Amino acid sequence: MSRPILEVVALDAEDAVAAQSGGADRLELATDMAADGLTPSRKVFAEIRGAVDIPLRVMLRAEQGFSAGGLHALCAEAEELRTEGAEEFVLGFLDHAGHPDLVAVEMLVAVIEPCRWTFHRAIDRAGNRDALRKQLAGIPGLDAYLTAGSPSGVDDGLPTLLAEAARSGEPGYEPRIVVGGGLRLDHVSTLRAAGIDAFHIGGAARPAGWANPVSPAAVQEWREAL
Repeated sequence: MSRPILEVVALDAEDAVAAQSGGADRLELATDMAADGLTPSRKVFAEIRGAVDIPLRVMLRAEQGFSAGGLHALCAEAEELRTEGAEEFVLGFLDHAGHPDLVAVEMLVAVIEPCRWTFHRAIDRAGNRDALRKQLAGIPGLDAYLTAGSPSGVDDGLPTLLAEAARSGEPGYEPRIVVGGGLRLDHVSTLRAAGIDAFHIGGAARPAGWANPVSPAAVQEWREAL
């Protein structure tokens, strides 16, 4: 098997340097984790880009939840981030019925194209995961789903993750599964055995809590486990 991807949430340049030193392969950049992660400023992106040399996926979300609030402002922020050099993104929106908000997704993709992007954990709140995947299939740049398999986390979502991994390559199932959301080290062996090769940590990289920076030692423990 190829080296698994370890993606770590970074809020600032200090986090980014610590995550890279611990062995992170990629960073998800966000701010305001009390709102589950919103779009970082252009300034913060530039500081992080100047501090590390690993890939950065930038969150595009204006407000807590999975509805596409503030969409026009978000498109303007995405354009600014592209101008600053951002090349990869994280986004995902649902409508009131739990279907993918294709209008919002396609508006943002039009701004960031041809960049690669992850559809984030909105999939875990979707009314029908399979239908969502098939509706999003073919949208330019989509190469990953960040998912726990369940809104409540990997413990409950493990059967779904394994079932979706078994369908890899089918229509709608071509993007890589990136597992995150309540992910623990004891989940890794089962997920790896199913062929899953990308893992996302936020709180697990900060044993002392979100008020503290990323711990290089915690990231290194995950790197070694993978």
